[in-house]
Amino acid sequence: MQHQPQRTCVGCRRKADQNQLMRWVAAARDGGYAVLADPHRRMSGRGAWMHPTPECAALAVKRRAFARAFRVPVDSSTFDPAVLAAGASPTGIDADTTVQPESGSEI
Repeated sequence: MQHQPQRTCVGCRRKADQNQLMRWVAAARDGGYAVLADPHRRMSGRGAWMHPTPECAALAVKRRAFARAFRVPVDSSTFDPAVLAAGASPTGIDADTTVQPESGSEI
């Protein structure tokens, strides 16, 4: 049996294997920070981990857990727990569209 890294859910505060949790990151947007889903776990910056359930998402929003985890102010009034549980970015920004092309050949 291979060891799995343990992470703590920002919603329910229970520890779980990393592969059972969804990773979220804060990205600078319009003078503030947006919360983005990181399904490939490759985006830079501090990450917050959460079970992909509406219950954990609701607890994370209620406890303002993302702002605490990222150590930056995050406006959680736009968060919908059902959207968070589904793994979609609450701000409507797709994480894949934030990557800039490295050369002109991608255009």
